[in-house]
Amino acid sequence: MTGRVIAHLDLDAFYASVELRRRPELRGRPVFVGGQHRGVVLSASYEARARGIRSAMPSTTARRLCPEAIAIPPDMEAYVEASRAVFAILDTVTDLVESASVDEAYLDLTCTRSRLGRPDLVVADLRARILAEQRLPCSVGLAPNPFVAKMASVAAKPDGMLVVPPARVTDFLWPLPVARMWGVGESTATGLHRLGLRTIGDLARASPQTVQRAFGSHQGGKLVALANGRDPRRLADRRPEESERSVGAQETFPVDVDDPVVVHRELLRLAERTASRLRRARLLGRTVTISLRFTDFTGLTRSMTLPEPTDLTDEIHRRAVVLYERVGRPRARVRQVGIRLTGLRAAATVSLQTDLFAPEHGWREATVAIDRANLRFGPKTVQRASLTRAW
Repeated sequence: MTGRVIAHLDLDAFYASVELRRRPELRGRPVFVGGQHRGVVLSASYEARARGIRSAMPSTTARRLCPEAIAIPPDMEAYVEASRAVFAILDTVTDLVESASVDEAYLDLTCTRSRLGRPDLVVADLRARILAEQRLPCSVGLAPNPFVAKMASVAAKPDGMLVVPPARVTDFLWPLPVARMWGVGESTATGLHRLGLRTIGDLARASPQTVQRAFGSHQGGKLVALANGRDPRRLADRRPEESERSVGAQETFPVDVDDPVVVHRELLRLAERTASRLRRARLLGRTVTISLRFTDFTGLTRSMTLPEPTDLTDEIHRRAVVLYERVGRPRARVRQVGIRLTGLRAAATVSLQTDLFAPEHGWREATVAIDRANLRFGPKTVQRASLTRAW
């Protein structure tokens, strides 16, 4: 390829692949990451996908489609660690890596030819390294711009590579349905169908004015440009920990609950889990966010920024309870609850004020001692009495 060269790398069925990496005996069987009977599917192996299981599908639906499917509870820390290891490999290839999410990235390979050689060979070697060093399969698209590279990586799945040189961009894009365009959702696809535009080629050849009248000047113009394979966007060197850095936990109740005492207790459990993760990472968080999902699958979030960053369970729990009480939906049945801390800072860079008369005085020393005991003897060796009770 000559000119600009962009690669889009997507780790295949990422969460499920990480789980299969440490449970190789499950390879070849339908597996999904998520709750066994509650919650939603976060990731599914290709064997599970062949049975109709998809991400964001309720776990109950997944079980109905494939009763023999194996459900694995998510381990977000393991996925973040695996992602960081993959990004470390990407850094050895190019200085310009843009994270699209924890499991996908864009790489600008335009200036690597003189140092590394042909981009397609560089990408082939990159895939082999990720598989050998991290035992994770990935699909890669190589093209003149980010949009076409993304479309190519999707077409290459699973565990494949597709190179689309500049002269073949329209040959690749135009036969595809407009619903396959990256960024085109169901409502946009329906609107394009109303205009008689079924394929990307139909959209590329359509009158820009017609498309702009239907979707607005900006979106309509962008749709036509992308359909013609034009995407001038420049990559930004952005990583997940810079744009989405947070620590948190969430839980789906075995049965929907409307008792605030039960919700408060689960918030304490999640606050303890979140605070422990912060302390292990030597981080402090300043903004507390809770998320609630109700019986009808509607959801909401509420946030509060603290005067000082913290890693203390009680401080996080106290703020989370305040946020929950502010929701103002008494007796609303809660299906899922979560806590997340953002505005993270390294603990070593923060000087915390000490108030000898504050009720939490001494808790930091106690929590450190509890962390050490649980690390040595097991995660529930020392825990609060209220958390020993079931829902």
